[in-house]
Amino acid sequence: MEDIVNAHFSGLRPKGNGYPPPVKSVHKEPFVIGVAGGTASGKTTVCDMIIQQLHDHRVVLVNQDSFYRGLTAEELAHVQEYNFDHPDAFDTEQLLDCINTLKRGEPVQIPIYDFKTHQRCTDTFRKVNAADVVILEGILVFHDRRVRGLMNMKIFVDTDADVRLARRIRRDTVERGRDINNVLEQYAKFVKPAFDDFVLPTKKCADVIIPRGGDNHVAIDLIVQHIRTKLGQHDLCKIYSNVYVIQSTFQIRGMHTLIRDRETMKHDFVFYADRLIRLVVEHGLGHLPFTEKQVITPTGSVYTGVDFCKQLCGVSIIRSGESMENALRACCKGIKIGKILIHRDGDNGKQLIYEKLPRDIAERHVLLLDPVLATGNSAVQAIELLLQKGVPEARIIFLNLISAPEGIHVVCRRFPRLKIVTSEIDAALNEEYRVIPGMGEFGDRYFGTDDDGPDVIYDTPLKMSRHLN
Repeated sequence: MEDIVNAHFSGLRPKGNGYPPPVKSVHKEPFVIGVAGGTASGKTTVCDMIIQQLHDHRVVLVNQDSFYRGLTAEELAHVQEYNFDHPDAFDTEQLLDCINTLKRGEPVQIPIYDFKTHQRCTDTFRKVNAADVVILEGILVFHDRRVRGLMNMKIFVDTDADVRLARRIRRDTVERGRDINNVLEQYAKFVKPAFDDFVLPTKKCADVIIPRGGDNHVAIDLIVQHIRTKLGQHDLCKIYSNVYVIQSTFQIRGMHTLIRDRETMKHDFVFYADRLIRLVVEHGLGHLPFTEKQVITPTGSVYTGVDFCKQLCGVSIIRSGESMENALRACCKGIKIGKILIHRDGDNGKQLIYEKLPRDIAERHVLLLDPVLATGNSAVQAIELLLQKGVPEARIIFLNLISAPEGIHVVCRRFPRLKIVTSEIDAALNEEYRVIPGMGEFGDRYFGTDDDGPDVIYDTPLKMSRHLN
């Protein structure tokens, strides 16, 4: 089967005066999708299919073609020599203003371009209202990095050149009233060279590449599923500014697919779970304060960077939380890690059995480790213990792989200054308080124990003490 997705992950860079920047209005913004590709590659078809499947959300489509510059009298006189596929043919500044306005949740007036006269309609505009999803479509929407920076997802539609040429001939002769010889001449002189010089290089900027355009229903279904997941996370982030979902790529989605598959063997489950845990830990560390630091490089030059937070420790909620300890140790050399054991009995078990924490924990930032946030009851119990030990609420960062909305509500309402960092937010809890779709009993799958057994069994306090030490 052809590859249908490409993805990459971008790290978090610290800014400001030693603390991560305050959350801006990003969590209130629409989900912006860029769709690029060569002329007549099927971009509009792909957009229409996405819009149709997202019928229960407000979706608007913005075409880059609407932002063509109107030709001057001199350019009109030599229109056959004008390159409509060059980046300079578009009013990129106005396009930026349009998308930024929509991201602020405000309506915008989009110009209407007449392809027969090569002019904008001076007295007519298309009003586009605020929406949940904004799709920006055009051959060069990835060319300007400022425009790319406004996108949550970037899709490149990849279609055979012969197919694109045939479609363009049909479109320009039927819809735009052009002579076929002029279409072919323009294609050879401007369109193909511009594709090679400006459009094709932007393919590497895409998060997703769709071969065959609208004919690739599998790829489009995966994209729509991903968008729906992100929109669900988007809604919770609108409510709680202290919830952080790491940037999702199809690499991350692929790892989630593997660890959620019940047929995945223990070796593979541990391998991909460890990879995801490492990403979550790295992202969590990005929320710690830092100080500016200058060093001398081997070339004798001065480099101005930052110094990591020194007062830090981890606390794992036994047993599943222990799976996250190796990733934390790999990122923070010599870090102290405490442990908390909480008895879980259905949804109401809140009995603290054991705790072993650094003596100076009140002076440290704490990374609380538990791969799954379900009801939130165990997390609340653990957080309450940390607060009793003198840890300020704002110094606690709760790290997990997946979170249920119910657990997020419970934790964030009770501890609004704590941060939650997760890789995905799932749909809900079922009647048995299991996360849906979830990944089953994480501890049992990671450590290879019986699904029906209790989380931890200790015959004597001595065995428990040896395990915890």
